[in-house]
Amino acid sequence: MTTTTHVKSDTEPHFRRTAAAGSVGMFIEFYEYGIYGSFAPVIASVFFPNSEGITGLLLTFGIFAVTFLFRPLGGAVLGVLGDRVGRRNALVLSLTIITVSTTLIGAIPGYATLGIAAPILLLLLRLAQGFSAGGEVSAAVTLVGEHAPPSKRAFYVSFVQAASFTALLTGTLLGVILTRTLSEDALHDWGWRIPFLVALPLGLAGVWIRRRVAEPPAFEELRANNELATSPLKDAFATKVNRRRMLMAASLPLLNSVGYYVLFNYLPTYLTKQLNFSSSASFVITSIGLVALIATIPLAAMLSDKFGRRPLLISSAAAMALLAYPAYLVMQQGTILLAVVGIVVLAVIFAGHTGVIHTALMELFPASVRTTSYSIGYNIGLAIFGGAGPLIVTAIIASTGDPGIPAYYVILAALVTALCALFLSETRNSTVHD
Repeated sequence: MTTTTHVKSDTEPHFRRTAAAGSVGMFIEFYEYGIYGSFAPVIASVFFPNSEGITGLLLTFGIFAVTFLFRPLGGAVLGVLGDRVGRRNALVLSLTIITVSTTLIGAIPGYATLGIAAPILLLLLRLAQGFSAGGEVSAAVTLVGEHAPPSKRAFYVSFVQAASFTALLTGTLLGVILTRTLSEDALHDWGWRIPFLVALPLGLAGVWIRRRVAEPPAFEELRANNELATSPLKDAFATKVNRRRMLMAASLPLLNSVGYYVLFNYLPTYLTKQLNFSSSASFVITSIGLVALIATIPLAAMLSDKFGRRPLLISSAAAMALLAYPAYLVMQQGTILLAVVGIVVLAVIFAGHTGVIHTALMELFPASVRTTSYSIGYNIGLAIFGGAGPLIVTAIIASTGDPGIPAYYVILAALVTALCALFLSETRNSTVHD
């Protein structure tokens, strides 16, 4: 196979611009997840005001979980676009859908105005968000990973993942600000809408940034040599080897999915509803944990660039399985200091997984069907285990009264990930142009 010349701007500033372009959509996507999770109790009261006790919260997390069923569909559609017309084009489309749907959520009148139409509109907009998010992760990671130098691939990709937690931190900090500056009535009447409406200018800026980035060399080589897949979806399932890789992509990141949605996205609700912390205290605890995580993600990625993806994934999963329950037990002691200690321990351990996992996944697949295969495998696992996490945990705690349920859920995910990682071939030295 002949090869084309790599983009001329293969310099550190170029890599940083590409990482920024990949990260911006991840920020918008997970910003919405963050504010939805942070304001779930308020959203429940606005859209399900007639529900008693925990029912409104369960319905709110139910909508959160159902939207993940659309992620494999979005992953397939946008993944095919990424493999046929370009990673950048797929990312511009996904970011546009994310921006519009998130902004409109902030504009929906509540149940008091629209009745049953209000939660239906909320569901439809979150389905659109889930569809777009399904193709966002794989296309963003692929764009950055295919541009990055092999010796720093995980490091540059880690900023895409760090952006998702920075978005969650931003949503959490907005929760701190709004809960401390607004009255309960103001927060429920209009204050909760502000973070959703902020998505519009953020998204417009993101689309502008993404339109300025070049397609990665691996994709340009395929296009120049007329080797683009004519049917990426069919080709992704054509071989036993690639089907096995997609199964690995569905199961290996189980700890990542559960870690994001149970460890951090659900944490403010867990702290307030189960451990009786105030709303402001829960947001502060969550924010400190997120800062620790964001700071250590690039460090974990650098270690994987030096020693390999497999050692980091195995060791972080094993540490999480051993320490998740003690960390949650520390958080349950009722003081802010101990709660911070517990979540920081979990954050540092989790960084060893989440800072590495997406680089490992994109390296599994050949360039011609990379975004399609990656999207389908990853989103199927995420739909089953990740997005439903807050709903499952909330329901089990309600029925058992055991505040340790999140720890058990995280431990199970860690054990599955550790087992899968044992069968993972090391991909650190793989080329992304094949």
